Amino acid sequence: MSALPPTSDQNKTIQQTFWRYTLPAIAAMLVNGLYQIVDGIFIGHYIGFEGLAAINMAWPVVYFMVGFGIMVGMGSGSLLSIQRGKGDTTVAPTILTSSMIIMLALAGASTLILLASSTYLLQAQGGVETTLRMGQDYIAVFTWGGLATVLAAALPFLIRNDENPHLATILMVMGAVINIVLDYLFIAVWEMELEGAAIATITAQVTICVIGLGYFLSPYSNIKWPAKFTLFNLSFSRQILLLGSSSLFMYLYTSFVFALHNRLFMEYGSPLIVGAFAIVGYLMVLYYFVAEGVAEGLQPPVSYYYGAEQHENINKMLMLSIKVTLIAGISWTLLLNFFPEMMVGLFTNDDPTLVKTAVDGIRMHLFAMPLDGFIALASVYFMATNQGKKALIVACSNMLVQLPFLFILPKFMGVDGVWLAMPLSNIALCSVVIPLVYFDVKKRRLLGNCQLKAVNTLVPLTT
Repeated sequence: MSALPPTSDQNKTIQQTFWRYTLPAIAAMLVNGLYQIVDGIFIGHYIGFEGLAAINMAWPVVYFMVGFGIMVGMGSGSLLSIQRGKGDTTVAPTILTSSMIIMLALAGASTLILLASSTYLLQAQGGVETTLRMGQDYIAVFTWGGLATVLAAALPFLIRNDENPHLATILMVMGAVINIVLDYLFIAVWEMELEGAAIATITAQVTICVIGLGYFLSPYSNIKWPAKFTLFNLSFSRQILLLGSSSLFMYLYTSFVFALHNRLFMEYGSPLIVGAFAIVGYLMVLYYFVAEGVAEGLQPPVSYYYGAEQHENINKMLMLSIKVTLIAGISWTLLLNFFPEMMVGLFTNDDPTLVKTAVDGIRMHLFAMPLDGFIALASVYFMATNQGKKALIVACSNMLVQLPFLFILPKFMGVDGVWLAMPLSNIALCSVVIPLVYFDVKKRRLLGNCQLKAVNTLVPLTT
């Protein structure tokens, strides 16, 4: 256990550790975001606003499967790093196999959920005629490819927590390249519309699964497989689900809120506004994946420091993460507001009404975007420090706080009220989350000072 006073060398080591995990995580998340964004670019240019509206209604329906994978990946990854910080590597195989069994069960549940309710969920968002048909085509592919979606979301986290962040990034890049090439063939060349976009995504995810699973069975993995070990551990499984549950709720929140926005935009507007909302969402997700990458890069070292009781290092890592998250958010917000037409033009170039609607949406919907990144970071921070309940509270509150804004504002402001609901709710939630993080940091600072005093007291006895 380290309780040494902070030095410039230690600060440099903290920064090196931060960037070693964060840069590959950001790259991986941005590459992962290309799955959605490239779909949107091809759909916007080759199908039009109805295709954008359809995929924006279909994506919340299948997004929970990604959330399942993230939950298990983040939860088991945190547990692996915590145990490594404690110096215990013998349980790693059991943690990994337990997580695989959980994902297999969740993938089966996903298939049943989609079979039973996908059409209803599309209709609940206002899907009719063309948008409903294309949305059904998209979801049908994921119904039978759910296991690939869950595993592909989790494996990069597990590989990163196995101290191989670069391989995790390479996997995501490989998947994105495959997705882009197949998107072009299936959508632009063979005109398979949204079904082609879904097949392209599933094919890329299967590739990630095969290579990722092969890595853990190879000598390159840091997990060593003994002749005998426990295949499934209920206690570890509970910890995995608790630690990762906040990430799942963040994804469920995103799915639910996007679906509710779609419904309200259809109620107070038209499919064209839903198409514009899809474009705004694609532009927002570029920053969100940077923020999520910072949070994911924060998790392995902070979980390790927590296991080793290095409280001062936890605080340094958190402060650095907050700075990067807010600077990136402010910069992207300014860029979107200075060059909105150019950004929207990535997704459409022949519909001036769609462009104008999307530009208006950027200015109303994204002005508090950096706060959304901070909220996501806070949730992962609490998870990484084994405070699963706090992480879950932050994640759930993110959804619950937004609901009153979504139900009340549109009644008085129409479509503008729908656009403004998210940023105003983020401001309200941050008034609670900021003090929560502040007092936790303050507590760790006191613990770090106590450790330092204890070490200083012992030094004269050993010299």
